[in-house]
Amino acid sequence: MERKKKKFPLHWQILVSLILAVLAGSFLPPLFVAEYVSWMGDIFLRLLKMLIIPLVFFSIISGISTVGSAGSLGRLGGKTILYYLTTSLFAILTGLILVNLIQPGVNAGIVIPEKLPELDATAGSLGETLMQMIPTNIVEAMASGNMLSVIFFAIILGFFITQLNEPHKTKLSSTFDALFELMMKVTHFVILLTPIGVFGIVAGVVSEQHDLLAVGETMGKYMLTVIAGLFFHAFVLLPLMVILFGRAKPYAHLKNMSAVLLTAFSTSSSGATLPLTMNAVETRSGVSKKICSFTLPLGATVNMDGTALYECVAALFIAQAYGIELGFAAQFTVVVTALLASIGAAGIPMAGLVMISIVLSAVGLPLEGVGLILAVDRILDMFRTAVNVWSDSCGAVIIAKTEGEELAV
Repeated sequence: MERKKKKFPLHWQILVSLILAVLAGSFLPPLFVAEYVSWMGDIFLRLLKMLIIPLVFFSIISGISTVGSAGSLGRLGGKTILYYLTTSLFAILTGLILVNLIQPGVNAGIVIPEKLPELDATAGSLGETLMQMIPTNIVEAMASGNMLSVIFFAIILGFFITQLNEPHKTKLSSTFDALFELMMKVTHFVILLTPIGVFGIVAGVVSEQHDLLAVGETMGKYMLTVIAGLFFHAFVLLPLMVILFGRAKPYAHLKNMSAVLLTAFSTSSSGATLPLTMNAVETRSGVSKKICSFTLPLGATVNMDGTALYECVAALFIAQAYGIELGFAAQFTVVVTALLASIGAAGIPMAGLVMISIVLSAVGLPLEGVGLILAVDRILDMFRTAVNVWSDSCGAVIIAKTEGEELAV
């Protein structure tokens, strides 16, 4: 009998791709990388972004139409929001404790940058962000990638499908189930291209970071503070929550998510990684489509643990660098504002850098202080995105367990 060939696991393919990308970005000429390598990453990201809106739209409608009663939907929504707020708050408090203990901005010898006027326009109103949940034109919202609007509209449609009489209820529910399955088939195809896409993305990022070592000497304590906080949150707090509230095995789930987390790290986009996240959580960890399709799209939009922690650390780092003392009341304001700003942050690269202007404005810190952290933000963005995606997936596992589901972890 002919022995079956063992497949090379996807997470190892991605890891090898990451190592080769770092070598290519370090030793190949930047112009060569930009012209002949980066296009692979660009195509991969475009394919992922192509999937996001239809996948989220169909999956939420499909999931909610199978939830059943309004009471079940309300219970599921309540658990999801409670989890998101709790983990984001834990992440912010972790960052707050570390930045006060390590004090990376004190006597750092950092040159205060000149004013960056283009950042003034980034501090959008939180009220405006919440208002955008209700679309005036759903087609325009889809075209512009306004995820909150798409999710809101999909929830409304999914709920009212459950209120229809037969046979329309069954027909519509079956139609959206089929459309969701179709999008998952396309997602499986795109997943096969992940190692190639990751190679193109990371090679391009590394090629652009010529002065990373020099910057690391002055910004090392700040980077280590953020990364230490992210690691503690990802490998201590979130696994504890999975064990205590989900009665599941967090590190078995982590193994299932390894390829997804490496992709999130490479792309720096929880939104772009969403198709892969949904596939892994459902097919590998065994969470039902009902839970996945509701919690994960919402999480990729509003649950940003890594971003929330980063915003808190960055704000206090900037205050320390400027020699501005922030008392208890000001630090409490930072915590609350970072929590709200992280909810409004988009699941795209460097979204946290844009939202930090809201936190700085809330406590009267100079917006030009963002210039202090610009040089290392792209690297930190990779770490915090992986934490954002990991938190979303842990939430799906916990909520599925509390709903009585039998999982593979």
